[in-house]
Amino acid sequence: MYTMAYEVTNVDKGVPIKSWTLGVPFEDQARQQLRNIASLPFIHKWVAAMPDVHLGKGATIGSVIPTLGAVIPAAVGVDIGCGMMAVKTDLTARDLPDNLAPMRSAIEAAVPHGRSATRSKRDKGAWGELPDTVANAWNRELAERFNRLTDKHGVLKNTNNVNHLGTLGTGNHFIEVCLDENQAVWIMLHSGSRGVGNRIGSHFIELAKKDMQRWFINLPDKDLAYLAEGSDNFNDYIEAVGWAQDYARINRQLMMEKTLAAVAGVLGRPVLGQLQAVNCHHNYVSREHHYGEDVLLTRKGAVSAKEGELGIIPGSMGARSFIVRGLGNAESFCTCSHGAGRVMSRTEAKKRVSVAEHAEATRDVECRKDAAVVDETPSAYKNIESVMAAQDDLVEVIHTLKQVVCVKG
Repeated sequence: MYTMAYEVTNVDKGVPIKSWTLGVPFEDQARQQLRNIASLPFIHKWVAAMPDVHLGKGATIGSVIPTLGAVIPAAVGVDIGCGMMAVKTDLTARDLPDNLAPMRSAIEAAVPHGRSATRSKRDKGAWGELPDTVANAWNRELAERFNRLTDKHGVLKNTNNVNHLGTLGTGNHFIEVCLDENQAVWIMLHSGSRGVGNRIGSHFIELAKKDMQRWFINLPDKDLAYLAEGSDNFNDYIEAVGWAQDYARINRQLMMEKTLAAVAGVLGRPVLGQLQAVNCHHNYVSREHHYGEDVLLTRKGAVSAKEGELGIIPGSMGARSFIVRGLGNAESFCTCSHGAGRVMSRTEAKKRVSVAEHAEATRDVECRKDAAVVDETPSAYKNIESVMAAQDDLVEVIHTLKQVVCVKG
């Protein structure tokens, strides 16, 4: 039996905030952002904050928001369905070569990553010639529903959609080769719905803001604009966000297949998965039942942790990550953190952390060590051990992973 370990903040003319943040930094701006959310009239019971909580746009990253009769598109964000996938392979550390640079290069060659879009040059992070596996997945699972969406919202059509499927992106998205506590090799990756998800999110955020203007609704933050259940925009958004979440899940599956094949090519042998893959969103909305009501539950940088459910909580480029099993804690709406959470903005990290310091922090990892990835260095994030300690009533750790290869866009 676990012990409850959260802080309660009462909000004037709003619901409480329950925060699993003991022993971790919790910035004042994020606290205020949570108070703004808690003051909205359609929040059910309370807002939950995870230990990786930090300032976001509109809604706080690391927040769990149960709503009745409305949804906040900015609370889901523009990286709809962003999440993690991990597979335990049949390899052990002994099967890996001493020099891991060719393995990183093979993964980088197999999975488009980064961004170089200009008017005269194709984005290096998109497919030039679409692989059959990607085209087949698009046509089989996504194309028909996408066409229905674009018939109603034409702005979504001229996007990076099928040519981003099975690609990584930039920022905190990554592909890693990891070792667990028994020296078993895992492949773990992090990405979402890419360019088309971004366009869906930004489009419906603007529609929600227009609704607020039309109805003369004043909000503590304009990015908390919402769509009322029953409206055309609400119904279209729920359809679109569901599609984007499916896109994100398939995107991760395709990248995992390409990565496993790349590793196999380097080793000159087949690489098989031994454990059912864990594939979980952490920026999404779902219909769930909590405390007597059917709610729309938005997890913004948070992972479902129902009793017995497997999840992934990554650290940073030089820190440990965790495969966890949910404890089904109802107080958190059966949720846990999605990672370590930032303590420095990207701009701040690039000013404060030198390339030499980043190289030292990642000395045991085959990864990029240049100035362009310093904003992802370990010190830009909270201490993952403290984050895990703050949520030991939400999940139990079943595997601890340490990366040996990390691919960044």
